[in-house]
Amino acid sequence: MEQEIKSVFDLQQKHQFSLRKTDAKTRIDKLKLLKQALAGAEEAVFTALEKDLRKNRFESAVTELYFTYAEIDFAIKKLKGWMSPKSVGKTMSNLFAQNKIYYEPKGVCLIIAPWNYPLQLMMSPLVSAIAAGNCVMLKPSELSEATAGVISKLIATTFDPKEIACFEGDADVSTELLKLPFDHIFFTGSTTIGKVVMEAAAKNLTSVTLELGGKSPAIVDGTCNIKKAAEKIAWGKLVNAGQTCIAPDYVLIEENKRNDFIEHYKIAVGRMFGEGAGINKNDYAKIINDKQFKRLAKLKEDAIADGAVLTFGGETNEKSLTVLPTLLTSVNEKSAIMQEEIFGPILPVITFKNLEEAINIVNSKNKPLALYIFSDNKQHQHKIINETSAGGTCVNDVLVHISNPNLPFGGVNSSGIGSCHGFFGFKTFSHERAVVFQSKLGVTKMIYPPYAPKMGLLKWLKKLM
Repeated sequence: MEQEIKSVFDLQQKHQFSLRKTDAKTRIDKLKLLKQALAGAEEAVFTALEKDLRKNRFESAVTELYFTYAEIDFAIKKLKGWMSPKSVGKTMSNLFAQNKIYYEPKGVCLIIAPWNYPLQLMMSPLVSAIAAGNCVMLKPSELSEATAGVISKLIATTFDPKEIACFEGDADVSTELLKLPFDHIFFTGSTTIGKVVMEAAAKNLTSVTLELGGKSPAIVDGTCNIKKAAEKIAWGKLVNAGQTCIAPDYVLIEENKRNDFIEHYKIAVGRMFGEGAGINKNDYAKIINDKQFKRLAKLKEDAIADGAVLTFGGETNEKSLTVLPTLLTSVNEKSAIMQEEIFGPILPVITFKNLEEAINIVNSKNKPLALYIFSDNKQHQHKIINETSAGGTCVNDVLVHISNPNLPFGGVNSSGIGSCHGFFGFKTFSHERAVVFQSKLGVTKMIYPPYAPKMGLLKWLKKLM
């Protein structure tokens, strides 16, 4: 595998200069080819996602496949404009010049995708990389093995490996790939592995985009519609069984609204996923593997041992890797469940007496990938936005900000570096090159030496520069 990886990398290193010269039409044709290949593999994709995560066909279509189609269509529609050089303002040194930004491909890029949305989180950055004119090497997660196999076959039968190639395998394959001097690395996954990727990239001075995660809070005040808030938070928490990087990780709710929220959350869960006294597994995903299942079970058990109250759900089935929707109250802030990203269907509910208290709790933790505000008070909305930091925010909703390609998607500090989707993804895989076309009337000669005769100019230059 090591030799194969190096061989493909060398091919792409040589071919990148041909891709650099491609126009919008050529890149659009490749995006259309990718969409056509995905359309031809729809059944295989649905089957693979059901096998890997027990995803319902509808959920897979909306959150994985159709999401990718929308990303492709948006890039096709906008690419010609994205690629056009952008004129910018002038300064004294280039007063009569043309000043432009050119978007050039970074070169040979690596995309490492996670297992929780194994198709979408591979294809979305790939769309951006193709649009920007790069060669790409892909590494899908071995934990979502069936989907990785579909992706690998699709890429191999659609693209020449000198342009796009896919490598399946475990962490050893990732390690070999990370040794190579890529021009850019796009990684989606945990903060822990993100640090490993960044360290490896630093050895080659490779730029990185890290789409990570963290503890994304939902702040619910007393002015909002608690029923609607509970329903939206339940959906955002439980889609893909909570294995979503921007899922609400914990709820901060005004003290006198806690019981109302809990009751409405239970009702929402029953309406969306209930089947008698149990859960409808046709609509409810499973945990990816035994390791993650046991991690979630331990988080819950340790939280209860630390004083948390199991208020709803909590049942598990190791054989089917199912963790039922769970609510915990009276959670100890020092418990592991409040220190690390849960990444599952367990939701701690924490009360606050005033908004300042809720904001202080959020700010006591690392900056989250997402922050959700449920409030009908605009002053409260803006106070939370202005006094916290997060990768993205929704007011009176969850998750939906990721679906708008006109918005950047990404984290901040421990929840990520850089952004993706739409033009922001195109920029991520492009170098913004400054270009000055100097006029024959250039005035820079006035600052050439000798300096003694020009000392009188300094007071004017100070005002003009």
